[in-house]
Amino acid sequence: MSLEIKVPSVGESITEVVLAKWLKKDGDHVEMDEVIAELESDKATFELPAEASGTLKLIAKEGDTLAVGAIVCSIEESGATSSKQDTPAKEEKEEIKEEVSKTDDKSSANTETKEIKVPSVGESITEVTLTKWLKQEGDFVEMDEVIAELESDKATFELPAEAAGILSLVAKEGDTLEIGAVVATIASGQAQSPKPKAESDSIEQKEKSSSSYADKSPSPAAAKILAEKGIEAKDVKSSGVDGRITKEDAMNAQKAETQKPKAENSPKTTNTESTPAQSSGNREERREKMTSLRKTIAKRLVTVKNETAMLTTFNELNMGPVMDLRKKYKDQFKEKHGVGLGFMSFFTKAVTEALKDFPAVGARIDGEEFVYSNFADISIAVSAPKGLVVPVIRNADSMTLAQIEKEVITLATKARDGKLSLEEMTGGTFTITNGGVFGSMMSTPIINAPQSAILGMHNIVERPMAVNGQVVILPMMYLALSYDHRVIDGRESVGFLVRVKQLLEDPARLLLGV
Repeated sequence: MSLEIKVPSVGESITEVVLAKWLKKDGDHVEMDEVIAELESDKATFELPAEASGTLKLIAKEGDTLAVGAIVCSIEESGATSSKQDTPAKEEKEEIKEEVSKTDDKSSANTETKEIKVPSVGESITEVTLTKWLKQEGDFVEMDEVIAELESDKATFELPAEAAGILSLVAKEGDTLEIGAVVATIASGQAQSPKPKAESDSIEQKEKSSSSYADKSPSPAAAKILAEKGIEAKDVKSSGVDGRITKEDAMNAQKAETQKPKAENSPKTTNTESTPAQSSGNREERREKMTSLRKTIAKRLVTVKNETAMLTTFNELNMGPVMDLRKKYKDQFKEKHGVGLGFMSFFTKAVTEALKDFPAVGARIDGEEFVYSNFADISIAVSAPKGLVVPVIRNADSMTLAQIEKEVITLATKARDGKLSLEEMTGGTFTITNGGVFGSMMSTPIINAPQSAILGMHNIVERPMAVNGQVVILPMMYLALSYDHRVIDGRESVGFLVRVKQLLEDPARLLLGV
């Protein structure tokens, strides 16, 4: 009897998949529930199990795009013939498995399985990405122990174990999961500790001796990278579960590969008549899937450009007075407050003072209304490894320079470690971004919605300036204020930028409030 194996339904929004790799060959004997192929959708990778025991007959090919319900292969179910073909090792393994299953049946009454689901992490968040497993399949975990990291479009979260027991992974790294989706299960109860470990170990050893199907088998993403590089899977050092080659393994193999073509081609170049001309240099390409955070940043930036009347005005600032003041008191400041005196605290303080004179710059549009704030929550743009994040300094208008510097260091450290919470990145009224740390001379920053304005700082360059009829070399910085013209008029935007310039070119104004 022949059984057709079809593409299963793997999600509501998924209508087709790609047959990434066959794990078995045409004519192989497969067991019930044994994984025979890998299917890849636009969201995740899935394993295709055999629905019966028998002889496998391949129909689809690797790389084929298949609709859900399409036939992938067929299995000729076998009765007595299959038992004849089994080796003594397989028969012994089946006997051991039967003994283990009997023991499991006796102890299952004392075992409870707990489903670990994606928790609700915010009102506006409907899905997350499983970025990293911190525990592996079969590990014993304690109650509240962190087992995985989840990433939304705004922040990274830790997933704790809700019970103590043996972990069974359901989702894979890179999967996009909806809130409430099952991530893993934990088998807890008395059956876990006294479980017949000797029998299970013998099964694992026999399976390893016959070589796991995942051994030296690259994931779909890793296979693409290796194919582009022309590297054989057997030459790559694997670090995944059961010896699987992960995406990181494939990317790290690039360094060792770059030296090989030169060494191989060097003796052939002596025969210029028979060797065709080859282009010099490394012409390899690699692809990386966009993270949820990066996709959200891209959408927000395009939305701001399309839905706001954004305009940028510029001015130049003499940084000499601030630099002199900082140079004079930085040692005493650090000794007293335990933190260095940087430029960001001066700019933050100047912005909060200017917002008092021009409140429209800190306003925002909500429907058909303007919302004005009598406080200043200043967002600071930070370049983190996973993308640009904008943590918020709350009530910056009531903070001292030392308090601002400490808060900037705390938020920047959390951003680079991926530990920022949603509360620390929402609710700002105005944003400051410093492209000068990367050497930018001038730019037009994009507004951080739903805010209406953003101040761009740039690098400090000594330039000749005319002062009282004489040419003087001064440390100058260009300032850029991007603003939404629907909320802020030209008079207010220019006046705000001039006010910031006045406060920083004469820092005593910050103390005197004039």
